Amino acid sequence: MYHTTIGKELDQAKALLERGELVAIPTETVYGLAANGLNVAAITRIYDAKNRPQFNPLILHVANLEQAERLVMGMPDVCKRLMQLLSPGPITYLLPKSSLVPDMVTAGSARVAIRIPAHPMALALLEMLDFPLAAPSANPSGYVSPVSTTHVLEGLQGKIPYILDGGNCTIGLESTIVGFEEDKVVIHRLGGISAEQISTITGVEVKTSLAHASPTAPGQLKSHYATSIPLLIGDVIQLVNAFPGKKIGLLLFEQSAALAVEKEILLSPSGSLEEAAAGLFRAMRLLDQSDLDVIIAQRFPNTGIGRAINDRLERAAYKG
Repeated sequence: MYHTTIGKELDQAKALLERGELVAIPTETVYGLAANGLNVAAITRIYDAKNRPQFNPLILHVANLEQAERLVMGMPDVCKRLMQLLSPGPITYLLPKSSLVPDMVTAGSARVAIRIPAHPMALALLEMLDFPLAAPSANPSGYVSPVSTTHVLEGLQGKIPYILDGGNCTIGLESTIVGFEEDKVVIHRLGGISAEQISTITGVEVKTSLAHASPTAPGQLKSHYATSIPLLIGDVIQLVNAFPGKKIGLLLFEQSAALAVEKEILLSPSGSLEEAAAGLFRAMRLLDQSDLDVIIAQRFPNTGIGRAINDRLERAAYKG
């Protein structure tokens, strides 16, 4: 049992990570639960602290292209082009792993997920270390991802020694994960970079392959991001009418539903999907901590980052 503290000391985070301890770190997407990505004992602590199934692989975070190249066996030209244009940023690359990468990181897969985060504090920390950081979201497995130090503390207090405080996350959704098949880019997880952006930059075909039942990349499990209060997604009016007498919370995009409910959150009155994405997990947590019987979420425009928002809501609502 730890006395979990919050601070801004990079040297303290570095010392803990070098000893094989866990540190929650800020990124532009969500807070990550970081450990030495080449140390099997440290990686095991991630799975234990999160109660994460060991068949669910992890992302390795690095500071630059040179660090990434040491962890992989070759990198296609289209990946290098994406990395030059979109990294640091909310995109992760699935590539053949080198012998440096422990099988526990990849859950036995021959491919490893690599990302260069855009958060200045995360990058500064990575530049101080001589190993990559394995870092899934810093919360109990399956729950809503954390976008603030408060969220991390709610889920992991006593389980980790230190939370590096980098403020609130600006993207609010996990990174997009891409792999490569011949001349195609394959999206394995929807996230902070849209398929349209990738296609525009690369000029190549982009397809989607989300292996929820048997994950081939991090963050693919079908039941994920779940609130403790039941969450439903769909036609708001129909769903509200299906729960007469119940205390209902609504999660909406840009316009009020003008319904007599207990609580209503508009994610972006201006109609910005990016603003909605940044506030999604915070709003889900706020509703989950309210005195409600059910949470009802509107389906978002299925374009750009809206696809990633719908993906998170659908998996939060999935009951198996």
